[in-house]
Amino acid sequence: QVQFVESGGGLVQPGGSLRLSCTASGVTLDYYAIGWFRQAPGKEREGLSCISNSDSPTYVADSVKGRFTISRDNAKNTVYLQMNNLKPEDTAVYYCAAELGGSCPLPPFGSWGQGTQVTVYS
Repeated sequence: QVQFVESGGGLVQPGGSLRLSCTASGVTLDYYAIGWFRQAPGKEREGLSCISNSDSPTYVADSVKGRFTISRDNAKNTVYLQMNNLKPEDTAVYYCAAELGGSCPLPPFGSWGQGTQVTVYS
């Protein structure tokens, strides 16, 4: 069974950092483009970042550029989203999504994780 599972969310104060992980089971992540999205209550889903199956190109949304970084560790079958200098407006459920052979920015993604909650509070 193919699954993509997010982890690493939690509570953090403004200015803090979190690293989200998207780990695949049942497939080799090397061949997938992976995207990170978030959705806050009452707001539309927002595409944040993407890494292509060949690691290039990558994409980072202007809203998080300079604070969020996407990376891949093929040995661990995991893609990361490093989030620094977090702000209260970053509070949302964060999702990873996968598309076989996809290329960024933000191709149509066919597989989605269940999400992980990030809460930035003061």
